Amino acid sequence: MNGVKGFLSRPLVKWALAGVLVAFLAILPMLAIDIPGVFPGPTYTPGTLQLIAFSMLIASLALSYHLIFGVAGLLSFGHALYFAIGAYGLGIALRHFGLELLPAILLTFVIGLFIAAAVGALSLRVTGISFAMVTLAFAQAGSVLIRKNPGQLTGGDEGLALDTTHVPDMFVGVLQTKNLYWLCLAILVVVFLVSSWFEQSRAGHVVAATRENELRVRVIGIRPYFVKLLTFVIGGVLATIVGMAYLLLQSSATQKLASADFTLTLLVIVVLGGVGYRWGAVIGGVVYTLLDQRLTAFASSDAVSGLPDFLRIPLSQPLFILGTLFILVVLFLPGGLAGIPGRIARTRSRTNEPRPAPEKNVLEERE
Repeated sequence: MNGVKGFLSRPLVKWALAGVLVAFLAILPMLAIDIPGVFPGPTYTPGTLQLIAFSMLIASLALSYHLIFGVAGLLSFGHALYFAIGAYGLGIALRHFGLELLPAILLTFVIGLFIAAAVGALSLRVTGISFAMVTLAFAQAGSVLIRKNPGQLTGGDEGLALDTTHVPDMFVGVLQTKNLYWLCLAILVVVFLVSSWFEQSRAGHVVAATRENELRVRVIGIRPYFVKLLTFVIGGVLATIVGMAYLLLQSSATQKLASADFTLTLLVIVVLGGVGYRWGAVIGGVVYTLLDQRLTAFASSDAVSGLPDFLRIPLSQPLFILGTLFILVVLFLPGGLAGIPGRIARTRSRTNEPRPAPEKNVLEERE
């Protein structure tokens, strides 16, 4: 057992298993896997592919937030702003500027990079709850601009629909959901690789050390401000990229994308998956999205409507069920879903440890 555990813990084996998983996800649209209650249909159908693709985008967004919260230890309440910049920026560039898809993506990328750098440079002047409040203020300002823009660039409360005039046909229409699925899978892989590279880089080690003891980092002559700013910018840019893919997948963007509630959802996802685990962010994003989508159908099912009022009323609210599950995870799984294998391994190691022999009674030895 210990040999198998040691073999699976090797980095090359982990990457090999990750490669197998990505290959399986890549051929998933060719398969007819049907899981009742989880997927709306077989995996080759557009509805199921869109649901899985959406869950992969949320997992990618959670990974970008993992860099800021899990690695750097920065509690941001405005991370959804950069996701909204990606979605709305690409939509505005396509609809109002008349750009082709690739130039529109590049323009949105630059805008997201600039805004993330500017907001990070100002927000990181303070720490703790003050930092969280400053990021929240920027997110609220962005939400107000989206809802009350004077030129109606964003569509206000009605949202902004995707203008497909300059979008390639391979990304337009229900029949092309398969291509959008592969695009979302590629983005998830890229975001995961960037997150892994950054965490293992020198800057990643410095920002992790800063999270644990910033004073010690300052004493050895390193200025943590710049590495935290770099982490903030990378997380914001990755969220912008995910936002652009979201617009292509959903064909529209709404003002709730920039709300503080959406950032709190990302915080719940990261905690649900396991703070500090890259795979935790991915697992949390997928599980949360599937639960959010399927619990809506469960809440309106006949099984719930036939229950007594004291059960029917709370169970008919998907957010109540999600909140209850989140509380249970926090109470009984403090390491999140990604920490379950480690907890099981520690429990087994404690069980298999040889117990010390009981001490003999001195009187018994004399007899």
